[in-house]
Amino acid sequence: MSFAHLHVHTEYSLLDGSNKIKEYVARVKELGMNSAAITDHGVMYGVIDFYREARKQGINPILGCEVYVAPNSRFDREVTGGDDRYYHLVLLAENNEGYENLTKIVSKGFVEGYYYKPRVDKELLRTYHKGIIALSACLAGEVPRYLTKGMYEEAKDRALEYQEIFGKGNYFLELQDHGIPDQQLVNQQLMKLSQETGIELVATNDVHYTYADDEKAHDILLCIQTGKKLSDENRMRYEGGQYYVKSEEEMAALFPYARQALENTQKIADRCSVEIEFGVTKLPKYDVPEGYTSWEYLQKLCYEGLDQRYRTPSQELKDRLAYELDTIRHMGYVDYFLIVWDFIKYAKDHGIAVGPGRGSAAGSIVSYCLGITTIDPIHYQLLFERFLNPERVSMPDIDVDFCYERRQEVIDYVTRKYGKDCVAQIVTFGTLAARGVIRDVGRVMDLPYAYVDSIAKMIPQELGITIDKALQMNPELRKLYESDETVTHLIDMAKRLEGLPRHCSMHAAGVVICQKPVEEYVPLSRAADGTITTQFIMTTLEELGLLKMDFLGLRTLTVIQNAVQLARKKQPDLQIDKIDYNDKAVLDYIGTGKTEGIFQLESGGMKNFMKELQPHSLEDVIAGISLYRPGPMDFIPQYIRGKNDRSSITYDCPQLEPILAPTYGCIVYQEQVMQIVRDLAGYTLGRSDLLRRAMSKKKAAVMEKERKTFVYGDEETGVPGCIKNGIDEQTANKIYDEMIDFAKYAFNKSHAAAYAVVAYQTAWLKYYYPVEFMAALMTSVIDNSTKVSEYILTCRQMSIGILAPDVNESESAFSVSGGAIRYGLNAIKSIGRPVIESIIAERKAGGPYVDLSDFIHRLPGKDVNKRVVENLIKSGAFDSFPANRRQMMLIYGQIMDEAAQKKKTELAGQMSLFDFAAEEDKEAFKVKIPVVAEYNKGDLLAFEKEVLGFYISGHPLEEYEEQWKRGISHVTTDFLPPEEGELPKVHDGERATVGGMITTKTMKATKTNKMMAFVTIEDLVGTVEVIVFPRDYEKIGKMLNVDDKVFVSGRISAEEDRASKMILESIRPFSEPKKELWIQFTDVEEFKRREPELLSTIMDSEGSDSVIIYVKKEKMKKVLPASRNIKITDELLGRLYQIFGEKNVKAVEKYIENTGKMH
Repeated sequence: MSFAHLHVHTEYSLLDGSNKIKEYVARVKELGMNSAAITDHGVMYGVIDFYREARKQGINPILGCEVYVAPNSRFDREVTGGDDRYYHLVLLAENNEGYENLTKIVSKGFVEGYYYKPRVDKELLRTYHKGIIALSACLAGEVPRYLTKGMYEEAKDRALEYQEIFGKGNYFLELQDHGIPDQQLVNQQLMKLSQETGIELVATNDVHYTYADDEKAHDILLCIQTGKKLSDENRMRYEGGQYYVKSEEEMAALFPYARQALENTQKIADRCSVEIEFGVTKLPKYDVPEGYTSWEYLQKLCYEGLDQRYRTPSQELKDRLAYELDTIRHMGYVDYFLIVWDFIKYAKDHGIAVGPGRGSAAGSIVSYCLGITTIDPIHYQLLFERFLNPERVSMPDIDVDFCYERRQEVIDYVTRKYGKDCVAQIVTFGTLAARGVIRDVGRVMDLPYAYVDSIAKMIPQELGITIDKALQMNPELRKLYESDETVTHLIDMAKRLEGLPRHCSMHAAGVVICQKPVEEYVPLSRAADGTITTQFIMTTLEELGLLKMDFLGLRTLTVIQNAVQLARKKQPDLQIDKIDYNDKAVLDYIGTGKTEGIFQLESGGMKNFMKELQPHSLEDVIAGISLYRPGPMDFIPQYIRGKNDRSSITYDCPQLEPILAPTYGCIVYQEQVMQIVRDLAGYTLGRSDLLRRAMSKKKAAVMEKERKTFVYGDEETGVPGCIKNGIDEQTANKIYDEMIDFAKYAFNKSHAAAYAVVAYQTAWLKYYYPVEFMAALMTSVIDNSTKVSEYILTCRQMSIGILAPDVNESESAFSVSGGAIRYGLNAIKSIGRPVIESIIAERKAGGPYVDLSDFIHRLPGKDVNKRVVENLIKSGAFDSFPANRRQMMLIYGQIMDEAAQKKKTELAGQMSLFDFAAEEDKEAFKVKIPVVAEYNKGDLLAFEKEVLGFYISGHPLEEYEEQWKRGISHVTTDFLPPEEGELPKVHDGERATVGGMITTKTMKATKTNKMMAFVTIEDLVGTVEVIVFPRDYEKIGKMLNVDDKVFVSGRISAEEDRASKMILESIRPFSEPKKELWIQFTDVEEFKRREPELLSTIMDSEGSDSVIIYVKKEKMKKVLPASRNIKITDELLGRLYQIFGEKNVKAVEKYIENTGKMH
């Protein structure tokens, strides 16, 4: 007798199964079984991974799914609630037809039947039943559900219905025993049912984890999924610990009364055999114009492009093009290139910005001639084989950058052209990674947050880090793990769950395009927003031979496009791709390090590197982008030395010089590794690409075998080797060692070259059109007020003025006004796009707005409500009107009510007194503007901050800027999470000082009823959260007042994907300038006579400025007591000038520097 598991959930029953595919297959093999199934809840995410792993270990993979069956139609919503919303049913693919049908059933569950779960119905099962074996499932199956309710006859009807759907011998009744009382009852009834109907039995175990002792880890996983803690009473759990991969003996012990049911599992397993085809490309066809084949059309386009690009192409260029085209045809990718050419042409024809290329595609002259890329591969020595290698059959990979606002239009075009069913977006899985899983498990175990956080932070932040690696790398963590029981338990549990998929989402850029509807090839599912996606990830789709494309949105392309449009107002014929890429002024500008906003070059480290590098050509920028990454950074000093002193460059053999001369003797690019093995050892470029791959993946065995070939040659494959080319053994080995050393870091030059072009274009625009460039840059980050604040500061440093929004001047985005940047109306809160459009349209149609009343009467009330008008006033958008902001705030409500009333009477066809009045009398009816002074500077700034999110006309800290700069170690933007590819600017536990205004303060009581505070500090560029623990709060709580200007010193608490925080240790106020008011009298007599008048004038003023009397004749000085201190204002000085004469009144500032020490 033998047994196979037919009801198994893997890790892809998301957050419900913790049964890792590799471990599961290994366990089945260890138990001596020859087959095993995968039946995840409603999905087929894991079937390919499982298929490959099972085949690799010699196990027959049974591909299946436990689907959700709707009680009636899959299109119905909520017929019955709760448990009867859907039933479970296990489906297994018997053969390839069954696998295709299963794919369709599962896809339609998502596409048509999704309601809480992806549901199918009996109509679908009838249509696609061929080649499928069904099992009645667990207690949630339809037949067991009726049996549990004691409805035996209904259960029997349903069982016969399923048998009729799938055919006799293809439907089985499933016995399970996990120690649940209901199962005993159901199993007896199923035995009876089987005898009466002749439907055979099958025994399964509802597997959710691999080993019996995984029960605890699985329970924690359920808590992570449901957001509960282990201590919660009322939560989902799998009781009894029986849901693991049991041995045949354990199963036989459970079902001594049903031996046939156990044997049936093996019979079913033996019937199941599916063959999945890998590596055969299934490219869609491109519709070429009549009279052409795809191949002829591609050639026509390429040769036309060649003449366009090179005017009079040399024979060498023609040969290279012919060789590439031949390779493309031979490998079967003709249609692929036409498809890419077509959608890039669509984007360019419709004014959608397209990047110059990315990735290795820039190495192809075919791509260049077709306009897929805009970089000349010959000029920059880019290699075709790095992109398409005739000796390695794999899909070419062309990723395309588009303007990020309009990328979706290109995807929509592709969807329309190839058919909605044939195009889908791609799924991706977020996994429980090392740090995250420790935090999740800690939360479920209800351990204190700070405690778990400190353990999670001991895991190094490296690519591909695992908990096991961290235990080896960090002795402190290992010591804790070995000595502290809680940590041992926490980490053991986290290790069992580490790497499990946590949730699925949509790949940011990937799109798959098929010949036939996608569901013919792969199962479909839905993303959170309802978009249809594949159930397989990108790499799996490629292995299955499907065409996937990356449509990436690149913000910088949008910035360049907008900046060029603004610049064309000055220079109408400006074309960004026709600029001079060797402009010394631009390259020198990059070398100044003033690279804020310049693509790839704006991080702090990159600025310093550019200052050191002083680029002389685009080649230097390409190398800069390639070198400034962890790893290659070590080669930077050597590169700079070679650039500045050519005599320091040495080549191990003369053949290296032409290859390494552009990079001053350093190996920087993967392409150079390929050229070295080609030119020194006589490899073909295809084989040299295979060696490059082995080096970058650190495949030691391949590298040692290839070393012999490199040095001594290999007659079989026709490689002469270095020695035959006159390079001695020792030198050849040295060069090979250097290549191995660098290859793991080497960068793809084609990709770096494409990005260097974008970087150069942004630098060119910033140098020649700084105002236009900064306006476009700020528009691109309009939703990120921190970035906008940063760029406002940059503009100030560049002496570019920032003007408030203005209803008569502003567009919706930032625009250029004179030599300054005018705020866009879309920066004002609560003003939507329709309102902005109607403000601009009315201005164009009826001319500028004259005053507030004119504005309100000209625009429809439904768009422009009171909130909109108030925010426009506060932002300064009406400052060109003949009234100040305070006056407008007092009267706008009245004007709006009047306008609304006027509309009503007009609608009713009534005339008002106003209509009969003469023009000069109409003035009398207008709302009078009250005579009031403007708000003070502080209020105006507060309003700007409220409605714009930042300050424009100034900044409350402006007058303290010098003092602020002197007192800080970090600015608040340093605390933001680093952008992709950047290194963090702050590190956990590091000491820092920030300065600024306290903008918010939140109090919180701890468990021991002590007070602590969370304070937001805002400086000239952004904000940071500061945590004040009770011990410190007791000492300095009184210094934490909103609007106070302070320096805060403390420790940094770094976060991975959120802004880091600061833990306060000390605080000190900004040093306020001390003012003195000096009043001069001619003699004591005059002072005595006029003293009462002076005191009554200053009586209402309260502040910390002292008053000093000076008597000229007697040369006496008298300081009035502190109780008479005042606040010196312009208004007060004005009054005193009138009474005592301007030459007798003087205000003097005295700085008393704060002596508080900086940490």
